[in-house]
Amino acid sequence: MGVVAFLVLAAAWIGIRGFLAVNELQAAVPLAKAAQKQIVAGDAAAAQRAADELAGHAASAASLTGDPIWRGAEVLPLVGPNLEVVRVVSASVDRIARDAVVPLAASAGAVDLAAFAPSGGAVDLQPMIDLQAPVHEARVAFDTASLALDGVADAPVIAPLVDARDELTRMVEETGGTVTGFDNAVRLLPPMLGADGPRDTLLLFQNNAELRSLGGVPGALALVHADGGTVTMTQQSAASEFPVYRPTVIDLPIETRALWGDNTASYMQDVNFTPQFPLAATIAREMWNRKFGTEVQAVVAVDPVMLSYLLRATGPVTISTGDQLTSENAVQFLLRDVYARYPVSQQDAIFAEVATAVFTTLASGGADPAALVEALAQAGSERRILIWNADVEEQAVLAGTTIAGGLPESTADEQAFGVYLNDMTGSKMDPYLDVQIGAGTVTCRNDGLPNYDIVVKLTNTAPADAATSLPTYVTGGGEYGTPPGSIATSVHVYSAQGTYNLGVLLNDEPTGYHPTSDSGYTLSKVVSTLAPGESAEYRFGFLGGSAGEKHTLIESTPLAYTPETLGVALSCESPLR
Repeated sequence: MGVVAFLVLAAAWIGIRGFLAVNELQAAVPLAKAAQKQIVAGDAAAAQRAADELAGHAASAASLTGDPIWRGAEVLPLVGPNLEVVRVVSASVDRIARDAVVPLAASAGAVDLAAFAPSGGAVDLQPMIDLQAPVHEARVAFDTASLALDGVADAPVIAPLVDARDELTRMVEETGGTVTGFDNAVRLLPPMLGADGPRDTLLLFQNNAELRSLGGVPGALALVHADGGTVTMTQQSAASEFPVYRPTVIDLPIETRALWGDNTASYMQDVNFTPQFPLAATIAREMWNRKFGTEVQAVVAVDPVMLSYLLRATGPVTISTGDQLTSENAVQFLLRDVYARYPVSQQDAIFAEVATAVFTTLASGGADPAALVEALAQAGSERRILIWNADVEEQAVLAGTTIAGGLPESTADEQAFGVYLNDMTGSKMDPYLDVQIGAGTVTCRNDGLPNYDIVVKLTNTAPADAATSLPTYVTGGGEYGTPPGSIATSVHVYSAQGTYNLGVLLNDEPTGYHPTSDSGYTLSKVVSTLAPGESAEYRFGFLGGSAGEKHTLIESTPLAYTPETLGVALSCESPLR
């Protein structure tokens, strides 16, 4: 009878405490959302009240589910996994409330976005510096909660718990990603803006009208000087003004030379043939130093699409030609209209003037802070802004982020691929290149190794009379061997380390390709030449290095638009199997 009585009491204990814990969690959810809004709004008093109340409910839920009786019951069949999930969810909410929401709420007054925007040519760096400790503490809290939730992601539990666990997991991933980005920003921006002394940064303005792996040819460049938060653009140049460096300015990795030749480290226009921005930035930095004698501490690359996003924050700008650029017309103007309306000698200068006008407006304080943050976040997620720092510790902060511009990184659940395009026409025809990309996976082998197909469809949308109706500077005039009006493009598809190259199909037929590797990544290369109206669909096949299919993730060259995603149907009957 004693054992039975104990079991009854234990069941009652767990049931009552579980009921109370669920009530506490249900009370915490709206408070968490309210605190988040109030922190972003900079309402310190309201954020602190919501955070304190949230922390009380979360701590209670964690206490109710963390006693020895509860932990002991987690080993029981059927009911045990449910108890474990309730405990992990409660502990995760408690950790986030205690170490993320409460510290951030205490700093809510400093989170006002206006404090981060330039004003009068300078940025007040102290608010960022003051936020470094609480934001980093919040990042650690979210990372810890994420790991704990991953540990019970597949636990067999009842439907209501599945929904609660998955909802919290999504919240942790989304908010945690934002906190991580914020942490990186408040750690990196002060030194880059001269908090520790003067800093020089080289800006590369990539032109998507002539594609390179990382975006487009860096036609215009500028030097930005920062000191104590005061930022000025001190020097500008065009890539065409740089000499051809023979021998190369650095010793290129042998794989880079095999893929793109010495041009990558000989011509400023070609530094971003490589899809590895740290390498491209290192080369551009050395070229700038050799020409102007200034060794910059950082290199930042942006493109016209990013400038169009910034114009949402600054409003229209007018340049010396009388053209007014808005967020709606900037890309069309910079990548098409400028070539039809102005001589070659003036084009790079116009591009540089537009960038300067946007920069000047930003530095003077003429931008909406919320719109500016939104524009930078969108550009970062699309790889339209890339950053490299010469300082090893600062560069380590960027590692693994989209703005670092590294090769794609796979995880235990995701198979990452890179699709990189380079113009081979020697012209500005790429606004007429329509690109569609898709991926699929299928398992056909007894050993369980999956097959991955990456499909890249290219179409030349230029008018049929492009050879005569478009300017010679746009078509290339056949100078580099491509008929005027046609578009020649090299396509490099990077798979992951440990995978196997299975070949390439062109319009469902085997075609010649170049199988090779780069920094341990398996890859395939093809070169496509399309006349106006022509299309080519390439299917790149790879065999996974370990059993089990993964979700496919594709990173690609930023274009003048967002490429359409193709639906990919796979069959074990394909010649690539």
